[in-house]
Amino acid sequence: MSRTMILTVAAIVTTMCVCDRAQAQADLADENAQLKSRVSTLEKQVEGLTAALSPEEKNKVEATAEGKKSIWSKLDVQLYGFIKADASYDNSRTTSGNYVVWVDNESVRKNDDEFNLTANETRLGLAINGPQGTTMQTSGKVEFDFYGSGASENKAKIQMRHAYVQLRWPQRALSLLAGQTWDVISPLNPTTLNYTVLWDVGNIGYRRPQIRLTKDIMLSGESSVKLEGAVSRTIGRDVTVVGVTSESGEDAGFPTLQGRIGMTKPWLEAGSTRFGVSGHVGKEEYDTSTTSSAGRDFDSWSINFDLLQPITTWMTLKAEVFRGENLDSYFGGIGQGVRTVPGGGHDREIGSKGGWCALALGPWGQWSFNTGIGIDDVDRDDVNAGDRTLNRAVFANAIYALNEHADVGVELSHWRTDYRGPGDADDVRIQTSLKYKF
Repeated sequence: MSRTMILTVAAIVTTMCVCDRAQAQADLADENAQLKSRVSTLEKQVEGLTAALSPEEKNKVEATAEGKKSIWSKLDVQLYGFIKADASYDNSRTTSGNYVVWVDNESVRKNDDEFNLTANETRLGLAINGPQGTTMQTSGKVEFDFYGSGASENKAKIQMRHAYVQLRWPQRALSLLAGQTWDVISPLNPTTLNYTVLWDVGNIGYRRPQIRLTKDIMLSGESSVKLEGAVSRTIGRDVTVVGVTSESGEDAGFPTLQGRIGMTKPWLEAGSTRFGVSGHVGKEEYDTSTTSSAGRDFDSWSINFDLLQPITTWMTLKAEVFRGENLDSYFGGIGQGVRTVPGGGHDREIGSKGGWCALALGPWGQWSFNTGIGIDDVDRDDVNAGDRTLNRAVFANAIYALNEHADVGVELSHWRTDYRGPGDADDVRIQTSLKYKF
């Protein structure tokens, strides 16, 4: 083949390759433009769909994006909780050992120190949401720890903390709850490593079965009012008369009524002030003989005030005060409700008053701190000799976040319990904990 022919063929091939490449680049540019247009359209559609989702549905989408999945249900079911190990040393005997409620009478055993190590506060829960309608939203919670009574330390029993269903009507700012959860009264708790958050030392209120109705009312600006009312189970004592046992709360034949009026108002720049007034009224029936269908009634009541106030961005104040009678099932009266008369009778309701306040400081980096004081002052004339008349505690703790899910803490506290008669007791407690949250 001549040189002219070879050059001609090479020129034709080169021209065809260049033309094909230019066409391919043009086709690719056109395809990229179409894809960008489709992505932009899809992004706008996703934004529109996301805006229409309820908060619960948004949380579910975010959880799915993070690789979290609901378990064993068509509903949004999320597992939560923590594993907590506590080690503590007390220089006096306490009730109940793993945690402090009061210091045991020291008229016989003085400064009888003790050491405890437990994982019983480990907590598991299921938060359940859905289905969510346009007018009504449904949710529920099941939560338990391992402080069930009557078990050896290394064979802990499950204790139900929460188990309830909740119906919400957002457009009416109304909700209905049925099951077991926190009392309506005295809703705040301090942050302590000690399992009992100043219960029986100024902080009253616990968990019990109830039917609760809540209504939120928006006022001018950012102010709001919350109205809460509940019909709750009266938790009494087992009373045995001539071999027949009855539960005094159940035997009363009427539930306990609880109510609270709370208000949120933006008074300080650091955060809105929240305060409330709450109370309860109920009764217990103690059988006096087997020949009568009715026994003797004893009232249970309280009036309470609570306050939560952010002072600065790094300091928050919590406080509650109370006054009432027959409060043992609410962690008031230092575990004493109705005075027992020698010989098996019951004399009167035991009255008490008290409160607590605490400061939460931080966080500063990975550190946060809490300190507070609580006191429960029992009416001395309402108790027998040897019974508890005063319970006081002062605590301070430091908590260090090892990472997002794990922290370690240390807490120092001083406890004093006075008795009617000899035996006033003091205890210094140091407690450490390691917690892994999930």
